[in-house]
Amino acid sequence: MLVRTMAQPSPIEIDLYSDTVTRPTAEMRRFMCEAEVGDEQKHEDPTVNLLEEMVADLLGKEAAVFLPSGTMCNEIALRVHCRPGEEMLAHRTAHPIHFESGGPAALAGVNVRPLDGARGQFDAEALAAGIRPDFRHFPRSRLVWVEQTSNLGGGSIWPLARVRAVTDVARRHRLSTHLDGARLLNAVVASGVAARDWAAPFDSAWIDFTKGLGAPVGAALAGSRDFIAEAWRLKQQMGGAMRQAGIIAAGGVYALRHHVKRLAEDHANARRLAEGLAGLPGVALDPAGVETNLVFFELTGRLDAATVVERLLARGVRMGALGPRTIRAVTHLDVSAAQIERALDAAGAVLAAP
Repeated sequence: MLVRTMAQPSPIEIDLYSDTVTRPTAEMRRFMCEAEVGDEQKHEDPTVNLLEEMVADLLGKEAAVFLPSGTMCNEIALRVHCRPGEEMLAHRTAHPIHFESGGPAALAGVNVRPLDGARGQFDAEALAAGIRPDFRHFPRSRLVWVEQTSNLGGGSIWPLARVRAVTDVARRHRLSTHLDGARLLNAVVASGVAARDWAAPFDSAWIDFTKGLGAPVGAALAGSRDFIAEAWRLKQQMGGAMRQAGIIAAGGVYALRHHVKRLAEDHANARRLAEGLAGLPGVALDPAGVETNLVFFELTGRLDAATVVERLLARGVRMGALGPRTIRAVTHLDVSAAQIERALDAAGAVLAAP
């Protein structure tokens, strides 16, 4: 879990803590202010309807539903695909295991079977070995979960061939499949593979608007019409239904129109950050492993992660400690190439200090 330090100097000049800290641009704010709205619970909000149509088309699915958060997308998908007592198979670093407050157990009553593999990814063989035999003493395997890109895998991109091999195994065993696409569009931009091609092997998929896309609120879950009809029932039950939600949905519409291609800038900034950090004393980092906008590095010297993060913060640069020796930095639309150079200067000063 990311460890926040208590020190909070003002201001934070360069915030690399997460891409969730992005703020809507002035142009996005104007677009949101001018959004046409209606009652989204009655499907009468034209901006929400437009966003859902855009996401369904982007992911190649029949329908989509706008939700307040990616976590709600995940938890609703779990509840649609699984009955209480059944089991989801996911990599041991998957977001629902670590960062959704026990939601799979509390909200869906679902057991989780963690799978292993390098950089947040499991392969077809690991999945096949993890699927339970049909025996009444075991939880029933029901759902296969893939997170693209993998957050705790360092922003790694699942190769399309591996995705297809994993979902082929799932289909042979009659399991449902779900794509956690919180940073899917980072994978799209970095790989050149279309979003609908990534999503095609999955029964459900979603994208987030509040990370690299820079919108202030929301995510959208897509699947078949029957899947989305049930998702809507659970959205209502879980308190996620809204009214004149077009104001916030407009942020997603604007982001899909204007902020997707620019993700390449974040990737370039992450590579530059990784290259600079790799040359500093007391840092272990292979820049070749930085595929998108997440940079993880290990400390090998006398300083621990909490100390380095605190000292960086005192210099106006915020990163996140991910354990005693690991630090995560995330590039996004509010961080420029010039700021990356200043962050490297600060890191150099911190790591060289006695």
